[in-house]
Amino acid sequence: MAQPKKKTTKSRKRMGQWKEKIDAPNLVECPHCHNLVLPHHVCPYCGYYDGKEVVAVEKSKKA
Repeated sequence: MAQPKKKTTKSRKRMGQWKEKIDAPNLVECPHCHNLVLPHHVCPYCGYYDGKEVVAVEKSKKA
């Protein structure tokens, strides 16, 4: 059986394993507009965070 010529370093070993750890982002429901957003972020749809309006968001016209 073939043997490696040199020891595989922790860094090189972990770089090969990084693809196994990728998961879908954790999304939570915005309590104000009920869209899915990242936790601990201002909602990009309504501009609310922690029950308060932080950012004024323009309402887009739906045709």
